[in-house]
This record gives sequence, C-alpha cells and structure tokens, in this order.
Amino acid sequence: MSNPLLDFNDLPLFDRIAPADVAPAMDTLLARADAALETVTAPDFPARWDAIAKELDVATEELGRAWGAVSHLNSVADTAELRAAYNEALPRVTEFWTRLGADERLYAKYKAIDPATLNAEQRQARSNAIRNFVLSGAELQGAAKERFAQIQERMAELSQKFSENALDATDAFAYYADAGEVDGLPDDVLQATRAAAEQDGKPGHKLTLKMPCYLPVMQFARNSALRERLYRAYATRASDQAEGDAKRFDNTALIGEILALRREEAQLLGYANFGEVSVVPKMAESPAQVVAFLRDLAHRARPYAERDVADLRAFAAEHLALADPQPWDWPYISEKLKEARYAFSEQEVKQYFTAPKVLAGLFKIIETLFDVAIRRDSAPVWNRAVEFYRIERGGRLVGQFYLDQPARKGKRGGAWMDDVRTRWLRPDTGQLQTPVAHLVCNFAEGTGGKPPLLTHDDVITLFHEFGHGLHHMLTQVNERDVSGIGGVEWDAVELPSQFMENFCWEWDVLKHMTAHVDTGEPLPRALFDKMIAAKNFQSGMGTLRQIEFALFDMLLHTEHDPAQDFMPLLAQVREEVAVIQPPAFSRTAHTFSHIFAGGYAAGYYSYKWAEVLSADAYAAFEETTRPDGTPDPATGRRYREAILEAGGSRPAMESFKAFRGREPSLDALLRHQGMAA
Repeated sequence: MSNPLLDFNDLPLFDRIAPADVAPAMDTLLARADAALETVTAPDFPARWDAIAKELDVATEELGRAWGAVSHLNSVADTAELRAAYNEALPRVTEFWTRLGADERLYAKYKAIDPATLNAEQRQARSNAIRNFVLSGAELQGAAKERFAQIQERMAELSQKFSENALDATDAFAYYADAGEVDGLPDDVLQATRAAAEQDGKPGHKLTLKMPCYLPVMQFARNSALRERLYRAYATRASDQAEGDAKRFDNTALIGEILALRREEAQLLGYANFGEVSVVPKMAESPAQVVAFLRDLAHRARPYAERDVADLRAFAAEHLALADPQPWDWPYISEKLKEARYAFSEQEVKQYFTAPKVLAGLFKIIETLFDVAIRRDSAPVWNRAVEFYRIERGGRLVGQFYLDQPARKGKRGGAWMDDVRTRWLRPDTGQLQTPVAHLVCNFAEGTGGKPPLLTHDDVITLFHEFGHGLHHMLTQVNERDVSGIGGVEWDAVELPSQFMENFCWEWDVLKHMTAHVDTGEPLPRALFDKMIAAKNFQSGMGTLRQIEFALFDMLLHTEHDPAQDFMPLLAQVREEVAVIQPPAFSRTAHTFSHIFAGGYAAGYYSYKWAEVLSADAYAAFEETTRPDGTPDPATGRRYREAILEAGGSRPAMESFKAFRGREPSLDALLRHQGMAA
C-alpha cells in the first residue's frame, strides 16, 4: 500500500501525496469501479439497493475520495507537476462518471428496485438517482449518447482551464510601489507588502491582486493612480483587455465554447436551454420564476441603491474634491463616507478580530446552539498553516474538519467548504463512517509576530463556510447520497451558511470573540453600536450587485445565443439593474468561476433565493432570544434537527416548514437588510 491515494483506512495522507501517485492510483480505482459497474449491471445481479451499494457504491466512493484529495490539493497547493498530473487524469475520471451516470443498464436496475423494500432515506436517494440518470443522458441512444459523453469530457477540460487562467492571471500580477504611493494603507498591510517585496529582493511594497492586499488598496490608498492601476489589472484579469503578456490567460474563447456546449447538452436532453436543465433538481420551478424573483427584488432594492449612490456622490464632491468619481474611486469614497457617518473604520474594528479569538468565539456559539464540543485533533496536512479539529457529542465523534485560513501563492481565491468523506452506514463493513470537511478561506497572515487580523467581512465569511460545514458534519442521515449537503436542492444549500452569518451581528456573540491585538481588550460596546448602525450601509447597492450577477447568469443560459458575444448581454443587464456603471474595459465574466468552473451555472440566483430562507429561519431565533440576549438552545435544537440533521433526506421546503411551521416569507430578508417599507 505504498500509494497514499489508495489508503482508505482513515484520513487522506496529504503530507505524502505526490504528483507521481495520481496516475497509478486512478488506474487502480477506475479499474475497480469499472469492474463493479459490470458486476451490478449483469442480468443476474439482484435489483436490490443494498446489493448495488455494497458492490458499486463502495468502489465509486473510494474513487471519489481519492480524486477529491487530488482536486483539493490542486486548489490549495497548485504546482506545475500536480497540475500536469491532475490534467492527465481528468479526462479519464470524467469519462467514467459520465458513463456511469448514463448507463442504461444501471438505470434499469434502479428503476427495478422495489420502493417498498427501502427506508425513507433510500427512497429519496433512489428518486434523486432516477432523475439524475435522465439528466445524465441515460435515456439517450447511439450518436446522441456518444455526443453527450464527449460534451462532458470537454466541459471538464474547459472548466479546469478557466480556473487555471483565473488563478494564473491573479498570481502573475505584481506592482512594486514606493513608500509615497502607499500612503493611507493600514499598518498590517504595509508590513505584509514590505515583507513580500523584500522576499523578492525588491525595494518598496509588493502589491498583488490577492484579496487581503487588493481590497485594502482600493479602500484606503489615497493615491488615485495607484487605485486605478490595481483596479484595471483586477477588472481585466483573464481577458482580452489584460495588458501585455497577461493576455495569454484570456478566458473569452473558453466561455463561448462552454456556453455552446451547455446549450447543446440541454437540447440533447430535450430542453430548450441550459437554464431549464439547471432548475430541474432545484426548488425553483422554472427560469422564468427565477428571473421574476430577481427582478422583483431588484425593483424593491432600487430606491435604496439610488439613495446610496446619491449619498456617495454628494460626499465625494463635498469632502474629497471628487466631482466625477471613477470606478476605482467608489470603494475609497465608500470607506471614507462610512468613517465620517459612523465614526469608525474597518481598520479600527479589525484590531479586535484576531483569528484565534474569532475561532474560539465561533466554536462557543456552535457548541452552545448545537450541543457539541469542538476539540483540536491531528491529521496529515498539506501546509503547516492548516489546522484540524473534531466535533463530539456526549463523548462520541460526530465529524472532523480541516481549516485552511491564509491566502498564499498557488491557492485559488475565495472561500469554500468541500467534503473529504460523507457520513455513511457503510454497506461493506456495517460501520458508521463519520463525515469530514474542508473549510478553506483566504485571509491575511499575521505580521510582526502578531496573530492574523480579520476584517468583519472575513469573520462573516468564516461563519458562512462553517454553516456549510455544519450542514455536512451534523447530519444524522446514514444514506450517503442524501447525507449532509448530498441531495439538497442547490438553491437551498446556502441556507445554513447564510443563516450562520447573522450571528456576526449579535453583541452577545461578538463580545466573546474579540480581543484587541495589542491590549487584549474586548470590542467596546460603543464601537459595536456604530457597526450595527452601519450594518445596512449600501445594502441596496450590494443587493443589486448580486442580482446583476444572478440575472446575467440566468439570461446567459436561457436567452443568449452562445454564438454571439456575451458582453452586450452583460451591458444590457447592467443597464437594467446597476446604479453605477463599470468601465467598458471591465471583464467580470472572465473570472466568474462560480458559473464557469463551479456548480452555479444558471444557479447563481441560489444565493439570493436561499437568503430568503436563511433570514426567515434566523427570525425564529430573534423571536426566542433569551432575556440575557443569548440565543435559545431549544430553538437551536429544533433548527439542528429539522434542517442540519435531515440533510437531503427530504425536500428542502419540507425541512424548512418542519422548523418554521410555514413557507418562507421575503419580509424577513428585506427587514434584515434595512429595505423594509
């Protein structure tokens, strides 16, 4: 068992996995999975859930776990060697999953299983499987089936290349600024950028497009030319508008081909467009319903957004001598207006949010609400900054998770939760397999021997990803395909993550998770009150920004002709929705990884859709807050049992109604964001 990717005894051996291990491991696991598929599809193999699971699901689960480890390393520890090994194996892995999902013999076996022999979880999993077989081309014949498989393989290549271009374009940019140019930047950012320049043997400050550097430059740098330089580089990443050599990462052609293939795939399945395919397994009933929902929300948010822009323009003219603000000025103006209106800055708040203290506070709220204990644990990791923890209830292991917080070269941007393995009553051993999750962020590292400092937005991000993690780890479902987030409708999967964000605005939660980096003093109540006053600062603009992305995504996958340039559609959506128009050179679509290299194609609306669910769910906690201001554990238990523990074992609406006693209402969302009439 010298190949670490073939060791399934416990956790992945991340410290031992090497690029050279990928190909032989995939050879072995694909051969096993192929053999299992042939076994269960033989005419004399019984059409029984447990028999199929014991043979096929065990083989495919091991393949999924090993490939998941490789994919994860490709996202957090990218090297030329690993990328080459990943890309070599990707077509073979994609081909197997495509063939499995479209195998008419296996489809027939599943249809032949007697539902009366199944428990409720298995019935839901079987129902999902039959639907997914249809969406995976199992009913296609001959040339159509072959073409469907070719599309899946090509799509996997294109998505991977899109992701690589976005990462490489971000990593490739560096500007070495002199001390005069970086006036206004926070001390911790100045220290980090100076250290980065020194490491490269250069004078001054190394500025990059990684979020812990880019965002503070846009918010705090007084030098407008510097802000313009970084803004232009950021807004043109991976596009035809990038400067010089950076054009080699252009994603334009990839986007066109991805859209064309999605349209072709949809038509092979008998749908008019990919948007129609996308909503089949979701809560939303049709693309038209989604578009109507987004436009209704945009209509309600627009007056608030217009007021936000008018405030910014007036402040810029009166206090900053900016009569005609440019796109790279808006974040700077926003920060200055916020400081003036609410008498505090993000930098002031940041000093109280040291990463270790925030984590301790987050764990405390999770332990209190969900009746668990979180403890440090040990596991092989891919980077020394990675931490590993276990969750227990009554001394019994519930789940475990890796936490990878800092941004670094070779790690893709953003934040995400991914599964390492899923809770499953294993059919091969009869043992209960506990779930394990990856929780990945991109925060700034600590400088000068001090712990990392998080912005309040970083804190919200951390809570968000933990919401996903809890959904995955606290499940009590034993059937793998509907355990945790498995089988949950994509437009409901953000409910637990967005739900957790609300606690970042509760005094009785925050006071336990703050300590000034120098004095150790907790966040002052007066400063918290200013933060609350500013909570919905520019929420109208923020809402329209999300709707712009979501509406563009859905129209791109329904009304747009893939043979045509997609930029006019983006311009049309911005004209309809946006209150500040970006410059003509802006190319946000070219790094829109959610829809071109993630699972959100014709599904980005899910964030706003699920926000309605999460705001209404959180309202139940507001209604039951205890006299001392802390959340009610009884409400936490009901939420845990109805939403988190149920996972995908029943439709999301049933789980929501089990918790709330009724269907969700938009009112809570509008109220939470300060947009209620």
